[in-house]
Amino acid sequence: MTRIGKARTALVIGGGIAGPVAAMALRQAGIEAAVHEAYDHTADGAGGGMTIAPNGQNALDAIGAGDLVRAIGTPVTAIGLRSWTGKHLARFAPPSRLPLQQFVWRADLYRAIYDEAEHRSVPIHHGKRLTGMTDTGSGVTAHFADGTQASADILIGADGIRSTVRSLIDPAAPQPSYAGLVCMGARMDRSGLPSTDGVMYMCFGKRAFFGYQIFDDSSAVWFVNLPHRDPMTVAEAQAIGAEEWMRALRTAFADDRTPALEMISRTDVGQLIITGPMENMPRVTNWAHGRMVLIGDAVHAASSSSGQGASIAAESAVELARCLRDLPYDQAFAAYEQLRRPRVERIVKLGARTNSNKTAGPVGRALRDLMMPTAMKLINPEKMAWQFDHHIDWDAKVVPLT
Repeated sequence: MTRIGKARTALVIGGGIAGPVAAMALRQAGIEAAVHEAYDHTADGAGGGMTIAPNGQNALDAIGAGDLVRAIGTPVTAIGLRSWTGKHLARFAPPSRLPLQQFVWRADLYRAIYDEAEHRSVPIHHGKRLTGMTDTGSGVTAHFADGTQASADILIGADGIRSTVRSLIDPAAPQPSYAGLVCMGARMDRSGLPSTDGVMYMCFGKRAFFGYQIFDDSSAVWFVNLPHRDPMTVAEAQAIGAEEWMRALRTAFADDRTPALEMISRTDVGQLIITGPMENMPRVTNWAHGRMVLIGDAVHAASSSSGQGASIAAESAVELARCLRDLPYDQAFAAYEQLRRPRVERIVKLGARTNSNKTAGPVGRALRDLMMPTAMKLINPEKMAWQFDHHIDWDAKVVPLT
């Protein structure tokens, strides 16, 4: 254990995606890290799909893991926006100098990262639900619900949007707020529709938002953000049942002149993935306290509308490891927050703005569809590139704040 010095060991709380990435980055930085996951089993088969942006791939490349994404991903060449009438609203893509976005299934990404972490001899312990911690002065001891403990120099919270570590750092820390949307989607083995040639379409429907991409082999993915007035948990959304949700979706898209209704109708009800409510995470004031610090959704949960959640989580995991490699842990935490806060809060804000567009009423929807094509023509693509053109120089030395 160490007092105010460089950390040699770390406890990572949370075994989703950010946690194992952080542990691998820490190991590359010369810090021994073990992952402690609350659930007593792996998350194989869980979750829907996501895109890993060029910046997320770059972050993983910094620790030699970017090829994991490219091996399981399907390239997304552009994002196309359409109205419920089928009208083209806009089309955009990261600058051509950057790698293509990759669509991945969360279950595939989880398994690839999990296997790579194990290959790199990162311990991953299951059934370790964090209940508290003790700062011993020379280290930190985590207490788990099964009665066991684990100790290290520092503790990193990668335990998601309802983070226990966030509450330990600051009991008054904010909790996520419901964005007014319930999310679901499906994988289609054979859609019977022509390929979208790498374009992922986002359709602002008359009653709900529909996104889809059809791949060259006729397989496809679609996802829905369905306005729903009352907040609900994931368990409550899943308890309603796939049959009922499919009926609601067919009603929601009955008037839309997009592929939504056709794709939903061709989907077997057993293929529906109910991922639950979309939530916004308010600004977190305290990222660190003592020997504890937060990464990923625990501190900067970007809405899925941003397409950046997993990517900026990977960035933060890698940047934290760099800071801890070069600085005593207290200075490292401060430098890490200075590096990350402005960027991630800007991305989170963009995602929240997109959510509000998805829940627009009839007047707001008409204004959006009228003004978006003109607004997008006035936007210089290079001015949007800041999201994607973000490079982490692993070898660059981190200096303390002055």
